[in-house]
Amino acid sequence: MAEGNHSTVTEFILTGFPGLHPEYQDLVSAVLFFVYCLTLTGNVTILYLFAMDHSLHKPMYYIILNLCTCDILFSTTTLPKIISKYWFHSGTISFTACFVQMYFVHYLGTVNSYILFLMALDRYLAVCHPLKYPIVFKSHTILILSITAWVIAHVGPLMLVIRAYPLPYCASNIIYHCFCDHIGITILACTDRAPYGFPAVVYAMVVLLGPLAFIVFSYCCIIIAVLKIANVQGRIKSLSTCSTQLIIISLYYLPRCLVYLASHVGITFSADVRIVIVMMYSLCPPMINPLIYCLRAKDMRESLRKQLHKTAVLKKAQVSATIG
Repeated sequence: MAEGNHSTVTEFILTGFPGLHPEYQDLVSAVLFFVYCLTLTGNVTILYLFAMDHSLHKPMYYIILNLCTCDILFSTTTLPKIISKYWFHSGTISFTACFVQMYFVHYLGTVNSYILFLMALDRYLAVCHPLKYPIVFKSHTILILSITAWVIAHVGPLMLVIRAYPLPYCASNIIYHCFCDHIGITILACTDRAPYGFPAVVYAMVVLLGPLAFIVFSYCCIIIAVLKIANVQGRIKSLSTCSTQLIIISLYYLPRCLVYLASHVGITFSADVRIVIVMMYSLCPPMINPLIYCLRAKDMRESLRKQLHKTAVLKKAQVSATIG
């Protein structure tokens, strides 16, 4: 069928988890809602600590600030719709809204990848070039790099949407996923998908593997630099400054790489398993990241402790004033 605006589809249906038995739908939706609440609470807490404690206004925490913002936006883009599907039996999404969601899913994923690149760059300069670090990596430098990441990330997802939106969608309108993404939508088009699918795969590989290549390079350099430190305590201290970011980076990249590798070595997953894996590596890191910051970053732990102590003192004072 020729390309063009011949779509008869006016809305799409998100299946969520296709094989999920009806009796478990309430449980799954409750878990997703719990994940969403934890994600919002954790990341908003980090934003609050950053706003209230000026001692956190350092390059590393400016990068974390960007990551928290990205995690909040991504979870808000994807989770409310799938939760409403199970709670209110509202699995349909309008034609345009699906493409808007697709855009933000890929846009925020791209921003996330760029921010992790900045994380690796931060640790690389701090460990391998400590004398240059305070000169090169100032707060305004991070601001410029962060804004650049958010702006440049628009290009790829916007092109994906511009190319996919006019395709003729005249057959099935069922998307076997919990949210709209490029593969889930374009596979429904009544035309050859190859001219649209291949550039999307290339874009995904560039966005994923480009930053990952630098991350691997930077941490190899960091390990070599640390091994040159004669003092064992110095080695441990240098590695500890990288551990938080390395855990966060691993949570983002390792599951994705495993899924891509599995598909290329002939390992296939059922639709349900695939969706579960995608949801886990998409939604678990935004929920877990704030916990990692607070447990692993000394400055963040101390800031949280001070804010909790201040809140406790304030409540105690209010109670005393009420009794008095």
